[in-house]
Amino acid sequence: MVLIMACKQKENKQEAVESTADAVVMEAPTEVKITPIEHATAVLEWNGIVLYMDPVGGKAAFDGQPSPNLVLITDIHGDHFNLETLQELDSVKATIIAPKAVADQIPEDFSSPVVVMNNGENKEFSGITVEAIPMYNLREEALNFHTKGRGNGYVLTFGDKRVYFSGDTEDIPEMRALKNIDKAFICMNLPYTMTVESAADAVLEFKPKEVYPYHFRGRPDVSDVAKFKDLVNQGDPNIKVVQLDWYPNDDF
Repeated sequence: MVLIMACKQKENKQEAVESTADAVVMEAPTEVKITPIEHATAVLEWNGIVLYMDPVGGKAAFDGQPSPNLVLITDIHGDHFNLETLQELDSVKATIIAPKAVADQIPEDFSSPVVVMNNGENKEFSGITVEAIPMYNLREEALNFHTKGRGNGYVLTFGDKRVYFSGDTEDIPEMRALKNIDKAFICMNLPYTMTVESAADAVLEFKPKEVYPYHFRGRPDVSDVAKFKDLVNQGDPNIKVVQLDWYPNDDF
């Protein structure tokens, strides 16, 4: 793995976490470049294919990024799905992949084709295998935030490498049952998803080679990703925890 340090790191920001970077390149038969944009939004590039994960923030959020071939959306909430952003992006060549609850909110005459994926389905797009993984809440007080079957997490297979984006979820059995994950992007923000402790416990169950905390700003608090790293590495020092800069405009 090669970390690209394109911008100066913020001093003292999450010092206990292993690395902060603006993008990560994963060495596969062809490299996968993963660039965090903000919160749950990322750009992935592989073998000439550009994939946007949960694009929000308007066109300006993607300045300098190549136009997408694939757009994956996990859920209906505004930090994952924003129709105005989709309309502003240069997505004329893109295919949008989304759960039905999202697809229902995209106009039928939208310029890009929309493919609905349900939990448990697998499809191939431009050589990338996309698996729709359930994402939902377990705590009684949080059940209405993310209902089972509405949204998708995704496992993306690039050659022989597998990358998991959790979407908004708690430490559900379907996540714990994942196998052979090279990189896992795991949410942890209250009250909407899960605690740092639950996230770490789930990671220790399915044992990805590397784990990337993301989607960790909640209301009003920011999750302690340094504590998450400690919990993971106390349980399994072989799992590498890497922190990318998901909140470039914040100072914490």
